[in-house]
Amino acid sequence: MKFKLLGPAVAAAALVGTTLTGGIAVAQTPSAPLAAAAAPSCLNGLTNVPAKETVKVRKTAKLNGTAVGQWNKGKKGFVCNDGKSITGQKYTLCGKTSTEWLYGITNGTNVKGYVPRACINW
Repeated sequence: MKFKLLGPAVAAAALVGTTLTGGIAVAQTPSAPLAAAAAPSCLNGLTNVPAKETVKVRKTAKLNGTAVGQWNKGKKGFVCNDGKSITGQKYTLCGKTSTEWLYGITNGTNVKGYVPRACINW
C-alpha cells in the first residue's frame, strides 16, 4: 500500500517545489532576440542644430541601417544626449572619415534616428 501512495506524494512534492521556486526554467527562450542598444536620451540636448549636408536619418548607427527620414542641408534639428557621440560604423561623408554618430530629431518632421556627426554643424 505504501508504494501506491508514494508515487502521487512525490509528484505532489515536485509540483509544490516548482510552484514555490517559480519553476525551474533553465533554458527559457527570450521573448525577443538580443535587443539593440537603447536609443540615447532626448531629455537634454542641443536645439536648432543645422545639417552641413543632406543626410539620411537611420534606425541604427550604420550606413546600411534602415532610413527613417532625411535631415536636409541647412535645416535645423535637435541633437539628443547633450550632443555626445555614439560609436557606430565607419563612414567617409561630408569631407570626413569617422565612426562618430549623433542621435537626433529633425525639426518639423519629428523623425528620430542616427546621423553621421561629420554632417551636422554644431
